[in-house]
Amino acid sequence: MTIDAKNLGYDELNKMIKDSAEDKFELTNVLGQRYIGAGMSDKEIKIAGTPGNALGAYLNGAKIIVHGNAQDAIGDTMNDGAIIVHGNCGDTTGYAMRSGEIYVEGNAGYRVGIHMKSYKELYPIIVIGGKVGDFLGEYQAGGIIVVLGIGAEGCPVGSFCGTGMHGGEMFIRSENAPKGLPAQVCCSEATAEEKEQIRRYIDRFVKHFGNNTDELLKSRFWKLIPNSANPYKQLYVNN
Repeated sequence: MTIDAKNLGYDELNKMIKDSAEDKFELTNVLGQRYIGAGMSDKEIKIAGTPGNALGAYLNGAKIIVHGNAQDAIGDTMNDGAIIVHGNCGDTTGYAMRSGEIYVEGNAGYRVGIHMKSYKELYPIIVIGGKVGDFLGEYQAGGIIVVLGIGAEGCPVGSFCGTGMHGGEMFIRSENAPKGLPAQVCCSEATAEEKEQIRRYIDRFVKHFGNNTDELLKSRFWKLIPNSANPYKQLYVNN
């Protein structure tokens, strides 16, 4: 089902999707409508244009594909599903996401993966193809963030990477390790075995956007995990 989103507000647009018996949608002329796909569980939504903030907020299993750029807070507190962006995206990508997967072909802004978390089988994944801004993985509590740095010069992450990190893992593809890491983060070159742990996610990135998984994995990756002596951890656990 194709919907021309020109002059439609986000509430009207979402209602048309939710109320329809169709399960696949193509939205054209999208320009800044917020909350597209919020809370949806059984739809596939293809977007031509630029969706507004909180695309796929509280997503519960739906699949959203953007042919264009996306704005801030995509996947905000998402529970399940997938968001695939054929372009760049703004700040706070994956804010507090609890599960599901986000793939961005290009660059992302500040605070990617802030407060993302995992619990048992709920395990969020973010893969950014280009570079990211400051505060990557701020207060990360679970899941995996991968930054591939394709086309980037130098290390593809900004300052203050991992500030307050107390769970999860980050993998950064770069010849040089991120600089100025906080005391809460341990950084080491990823082993071949550790890189194999993220192969499935890079395979999915390549399926969406192209490139070659084996060639990407030949590069140097840096693995970032919380320091076991991290004082921030004491704010969230009892031991």
